[in-house]
Amino acid sequence: MSYEELIRQLADLIRANERFYVLTGAGISTESGISDFRSPGTGLWEKVDPIAVSSVTVLQNNPRLFYEAGFSRFSKITLAEPNAGHRVLARLEEMGYIKGLITQNIDGLHLKAGSKNVWEVHGHLRSGYCQGCKKKYPFEVLVQQVKLKQIPPVCHNCSSVLRPEVVLFGDPMPDFFFELQHKMQHECDFMLVVGSSLVVYPVADLPRLAKKMAIINLQPTSYDRKAEIVVRENSGKALQDLLTVLEDSR
Repeated sequence: MSYEELIRQLADLIRANERFYVLTGAGISTESGISDFRSPGTGLWEKVDPIAVSSVTVLQNNPRLFYEAGFSRFSKITLAEPNAGHRVLARLEEMGYIKGLITQNIDGLHLKAGSKNVWEVHGHLRSGYCQGCKKKYPFEVLVQQVKLKQIPPVCHNCSSVLRPEVVLFGDPMPDFFFELQHKMQHECDFMLVVGSSLVVYPVADLPRLAKKMAIINLQPTSYDRKAEIVVRENSGKALQDLLTVLEDSR
C-alpha cells in the first residue's frame, strides 16, 4: 500500500471513530530540535545512562550530580517551539476529531501549540517543587539558581533541594494515570500513536486498551502487528498530509 493510501485510510479511521485519542512520544518533538531517546545514532540514551544521572535515586543521594550532569537538557527543552505536528494535532482537536491527547513528553509543546485536553503523564517543565515542604516554584527559579552556581537549587522556605515537576526514573506515575487507564479501556474506540517507540511502561500499555490503533513512527515498534495502519514517516509530514485529507473531505 502506498503512503498516500495509508494516509487516506488513516483519515477514514478517524472519521469513523468518534472516541478518538492520540498518544505522543519523543519523536513528535524532534522537529522542534529536541533529541529523542532511542533513535539509532542520535538517541539521548545512547550517549548517557539515564539511571546514572537522571533518576530519583541520584537526585536524592547525589543532587549535585543530578544538576550538573542532566539538568542542562531540561533547561534547553524549555526553549523549544511547537512544530507542524503539534499544530496539526491542536487543529484536529479544534475540528472536533481528537477527544484527548496523552503525551509522554515533558516539553509542554502540545499546550503551546493550542491543544486543550492534554494529559502530560511524565510531568512538565513549567514548575518545580521542594522535596521537603513541597512548596512550588516556577521552573525558571531552578534555572536561575543553577546559572548562579547554586547547585543544587534549594527552597527559600526550608532550604531543602528543589526538583523539576517531572516523572524521573524511580518515581511513581501521577495519580490521574490510573483513571486514564480506565478511560482508555472504556472510552477509546481508536488511538493514534505518534512518535513513540512504545517501550516505556506503563504508558506503552495504553494502546492495548484501545479498541483499534494506528502508528506514525519512523522506527518499528512491538505494536506494529496489532495496528490497523503503520506509517513510516516524519510525524510533521504525515500529520500535515492527514490534515489536508480531512479538511478536503469536509
